[in-house]
Amino acid sequence: MSEARALYKEAFGHYVAGEISEAIAGYRKAIEADDKLAIAWNGLAMALDKQGDLDGAIEAGKTLVALEPDDVLAHTSLSRLFQRKGMIPEAEDEQALAARLQMKQNG
Repeated sequence: MSEARALYKEAFGHYVAGEISEAIAGYRKAIEADDKLAIAWNGLAMALDKQGDLDGAIEAGKTLVALEPDDVLAHTSLSRLFQRKGMIPEAEDEQALAARLQMKQNG
């Protein structure tokens, strides 16, 4: 297992335990070790959202979508974050993209 993945797993453990600040720090360490580790960006977005840093969560979500442009869940998560922020047109755009990707993947 790579160092970044080990750091991610440790951060996820903190997240599950409700230790959100520790989880955020851990996800950031994982990203420092491998800034292309999409799952760490997803974890960071979720943890920042849970902490109440919606702007930070959106930025992490945008990075996740950039790394995984065909990931339906990444677009759906970003849509949800946009919606919570009141960014309705952006939320609708992301949700529409997620729906198109889902249809494409289902053939």
